[in-house]
Amino acid sequence: MTQRHGVQRRIDFVVFDGLQPLDLVGPHEVFQGAARHAGGYVCRTVASRAGPVRSGSGLLVHAEHGVADLDPAGTDTLVVVGGSGVDAARHDEALVAWVAAAARGARRVASVCSGVFLLAAAGLPDGCRVTTHWGRGRQLAREHPELRVDCDPIFVRDGRVWTSAGVTAGMDLALALVEDDLGRDVAHAVARDLVLFLRRPGGQSQFSVALWSRQPASDPLRAAVAAIHADPGARHTVADLAAHAGLSPRHLQRRFTAELGVPPAAFVEQVRVEAARRALTEGDEPLEAVARRCGFGTAETLRRTFHRRIGVAPSDYRSRFRSTTPQRPLRDVDLEEHPA
Repeated sequence: MTQRHGVQRRIDFVVFDGLQPLDLVGPHEVFQGAARHAGGYVCRTVASRAGPVRSGSGLLVHAEHGVADLDPAGTDTLVVVGGSGVDAARHDEALVAWVAAAARGARRVASVCSGVFLLAAAGLPDGCRVTTHWGRGRQLAREHPELRVDCDPIFVRDGRVWTSAGVTAGMDLALALVEDDLGRDVAHAVARDLVLFLRRPGGQSQFSVALWSRQPASDPLRAAVAAIHADPGARHTVADLAAHAGLSPRHLQRRFTAELGVPPAAFVEQVRVEAARRALTEGDEPLEAVARRCGFGTAETLRRTFHRRIGVAPSDYRSRFRSTTPQRPLRDVDLEEHPA
């Protein structure tokens, strides 16, 4: 049974010409879905002026409010969307001033993708850890050296500031915000309704091996790569992979390196590290169990590999990115729960 909460939280989405539509629509649907399950949310859109706002792809979005007619003092959660238009929006003095005023009084502030540039223009605390789309991370670090930019996670929480990577990562961020407010069951119910993965933890990398590796050009190599992804913890020697591919070990070694750009052993290690990262953020297994299941054999091998590839110990990675770790918000909010 879901629970309805007496507090109505106002979620204000900041939009502008040139926004990325999914940065708005994805998180908006998550909050509206949570409202249907448990109540507690009212979503609004605000721009420099009320009326039509044209997205970067040409889609028209209606901003219900302009900054002159919406009191920023009522904002519970401020969400600044991204898009190519953010570069102009962060020089819009009236919009930046409204975002700054809303952020000062809000319980929490968030950005999707390049929306962090507008948040930064409105003022973020020195040393605040943030993320953004991988393609704009260097620009953000260069223009805002006072921030700690980390473009590996899909979203980051630093106190009451939440930032996410690009586009669909905004939905993961919104689900995390819903979970923070209403609990895991409501967040999972919303994810199921939207046919979303239940729920990608913030520590998951933007740089998935499956997405960012060169893809095999031939069917024999595709079979070998599929076997690695299907069971990272299995034995994947060159001889084993050659058997999957129907090639000799020497031929497999040569073709694998030529088609994927890395030797088989290095690719297997990349996939195992990604599997271990997911296991560390999503479950409670001891390091020894994670190491065995993901193909490292021992916790010590897992530790050495993590230090070499990621620069942190597995235990530190888990404590930093664990999605279910309870975190106390900056301010307490009186949430009075009532049975549905």
